[in-house]
Amino acid sequence: MHLDEVGWAGFQSGLICLGPSALWASVGHFLLVVLHRCAYSGGTMKQFLLVASGCLCACFSVGCASVPATASTPATHPPATVTKPPAGSTQTIALWPNGAPGALGTGDGDVPRLYVYPATGASSHTAVIVMPGGGYTHLVVEKEGGEEARWLNAHGVTAFVLEYRLGPRYHFPSPMLDGARAVRYVRSHAVELGVAKDKIGLWGFSAGGHLAGYLAAVHDGGSAGATDPIERVSDRPDFAIVSYGRFSMDETIPRKTNLEGLLGDHPTQAMLDSVAVVKLVTKNTPPCFIFSTTGDQTVNSLNATALYDALKKEDVPVELHIFERGGHGVGMAQKRKDLPELAIYPTLLANWMEMHGWMGE
Repeated sequence: MHLDEVGWAGFQSGLICLGPSALWASVGHFLLVVLHRCAYSGGTMKQFLLVASGCLCACFSVGCASVPATASTPATHPPATVTKPPAGSTQTIALWPNGAPGALGTGDGDVPRLYVYPATGASSHTAVIVMPGGGYTHLVVEKEGGEEARWLNAHGVTAFVLEYRLGPRYHFPSPMLDGARAVRYVRSHAVELGVAKDKIGLWGFSAGGHLAGYLAAVHDGGSAGATDPIERVSDRPDFAIVSYGRFSMDETIPRKTNLEGLLGDHPTQAMLDSVAVVKLVTKNTPPCFIFSTTGDQTVNSLNATALYDALKKEDVPVELHIFERGGHGVGMAQKRKDLPELAIYPTLLANWMEMHGWMGE
């Protein structure tokens, strides 16, 4: 299936006439059409996202001008967000050695990376890519990255912490491209990394939870004819663990922000809906483990129940845990004297992973 079959030619020709909100809404609508009609059409989704990345970078990072740009009008971009690496990793991998799609530079913050935590032993291990939160503007890379990676290692799982691109310099779909590339990279390098190709999961927190949920719902089988061998394999994760992420953009669910770090200032409801995970779930979404707290005043736990309902309707295996106490951003909630009941979270997760054969073998 080609992009023109879903109306790309007319969509592209009209971009220059649209303001930022209208452009985003149109791209979001087009994305949803492609998702439902060609999610597994030999890499069409990947190709679309690459094109969308250029369109949206032009809209949000460069700005939409009412007059043609000229060589004497240099583009200005917000500075890149620099992230300190998590502790304990043994290797750092640049996901695109020759530059990521839509990259605005080559420095820290422009180069999406994986920090590697290899499990010991000769067998093919389960792999988990941890996606820290931070509102798509920064990364809580230790509390929601390094700690989890070391815990996974202690349980025989090879872990990776993803450093994805952030706003305001980068917006949708850059983080999604980075996450999809991370899955493809691990799968295409499974032998040298000592992991199983069919046991690659995601573990996301807050914004990273939204990202992990999105990638669980939106994926493709790779592009067999791609010159880059990494792009020939699927970016579908085999399971997803999501902690206190925003999955529904329903106006009836209280929220304090509108994903500005991902979508830019003043996103429309159409823009929000285009990244609402609950609207993107299909029967091919992998098994999910959902963690939340009723006491979270930043991301309402109704997001967790909404995702559970969406997965249940599609007969996707899912386990949900919502605790009464605990605010936003508790991580794995270990050694919290004020919230001792949350300490069981990793145990519940380990039980779920063992049940599915992703841990303890």
